[in-house]
Amino acid sequence: MERSSVRPTDSTETIVHVYGNMLFRLCLVMLGNDTDAEDVVQETIIKYLQKAPSFENSEHEKAWLITVAKNECRNILRFRQRHQQISLEYLEDIPFDSSDNGILEALMSLPEKFRLVLMLYYVEEYRIEDIARIIQKTSSAVKMRLKKGRKLLEEKYRKEYL
Repeated sequence: MERSSVRPTDSTETIVHVYGNMLFRLCLVMLGNDTDAEDVVQETIIKYLQKAPSFENSEHEKAWLITVAKNECRNILRFRQRHQQISLEYLEDIPFDSSDNGILEALMSLPEKFRLVLMLYYVEEYRIEDIARIIQKTSSAVKMRLKKGRKLLEEKYRKEYL
């Protein structure tokens, strides 16, 4: 039984209903992560709606969606390979010796938006422009978060560890 081709003029819900599960399964297998798989499905459907490509038949349409999703998954996998990270939850469970002087604990107690930019800048050594792209903010917003984050970190450290 051949499905009829879904066009961008149809509702987004219809597109998600027809292709969503298939794309999600594909992305989940490639990425091994629900959150990233959902993000890729969303990106794929957004590209479908923005480009509004025309297809010869539903199989051609399905192949296009799979190709876009596969390419998006590969982008995420390449990014992971280049920027290997350890989750903050994992870091919280690792016992650190006293030589860290409480800085990690002070950092972990900061609000996430400051903790993230401080970690990306100082630990992962990203440039400000790259951090801005990652968190989808301007470079000046990243600079401001770094400045405020450093100030908060210093205050917390002085209050709790000095």
